[in-house]
Amino acid sequence: MFGGLVRPMLATLARELPADEGSWAAEFKWDGLRAVAYVSGGALLLRSRLDRDITATYPDLAGVAGGAGRHRLILDGEIVASGPGGKPDFGALQRRMHVRRPSARLAAAVPVTYLVFDIMHIDGRDLLRVPYAQRRALLENLDLPGPDAGVPPSFPGGGQAVLAASREHGLEGVVLKQLDSLYLPGRRSPSWLKVKNERIADVVIGGWIPGHGARAAVLGSLLLGVQALAGLAYCGKAGTGFTDAALRDLTRGLHALEQPHSPFASPLPPADARHAHWVRPVLAGQVSYTEWTPAGRLRHPVWRGLQASQDLPA
Repeated sequence: MFGGLVRPMLATLARELPADEGSWAAEFKWDGLRAVAYVSGGALLLRSRLDRDITATYPDLAGVAGGAGRHRLILDGEIVASGPGGKPDFGALQRRMHVRRPSARLAAAVPVTYLVFDIMHIDGRDLLRVPYAQRRALLENLDLPGPDAGVPPSFPGGGQAVLAASREHGLEGVVLKQLDSLYLPGRRSPSWLKVKNERIADVVIGGWIPGHGARAAVLGSLLLGVQALAGLAYCGKAGTGFTDAALRDLTRGLHALEQPHSPFASPLPPADARHAHWVRPVLAGQVSYTEWTPAGRLRHPVWRGLQASQDLPA
């Protein structure tokens, strides 16, 4: 249909906004599933970030092609499902993500929208070498919004305001794109930056899972909990954020705290419990995370360290 597939361009994680804010446009970061849409002749093909055909998974997005009229397009965007308050809810979207052909009942219970934020091809014209600002102008002139799709706003020079608004409304963060940036398929580029809103949680270590490969001699991830009325409630595992020294020290200290049974009030998912080493739940630390899921799990927890008052056993 278009002579080849286009993989989505990826943003580089940054801790703060760029200094030359006027050279960048800010967009809200949507918590959903990245998808490239191929539209031609009233037909729609949806492909995931890794080129998997997901068209049949989202039949309720077929209207995106109708909204494009006679245009032949390749679009970049995010499939999102809304939760309480109307903001994107990845937990809700997960009910749809692995269902090859959803029932009408499921589609009605978890409706999805395709949020379009870039365009790579229009009516035979390749836009990959066209600067972002011009691509956005072409996209906004298409008049795509409808019940199945939307074009979220882009704010040139508005990074500070957009980041503040994302925090106020509980969104995941912002994406900053250089106004003159080209579209680099499948590449992670510093001309696109993502700044996530960091949230902090106090957690208790209840166990650990050994690492693999270069981390075979130390821990691979920590099994974490929070105190609840029924006892220590499992809230997920953290496998990133450690320095080499922290890995060595934690592994040594956790060996000294091992016990034969789980300290958690309820059984863990089998995949998490299978290789677990349980420990006495006496070490408290902090993690950063993006959100709490409806199942009571931390999403994307990153270890920040033990609390200042904590000492590892000798």
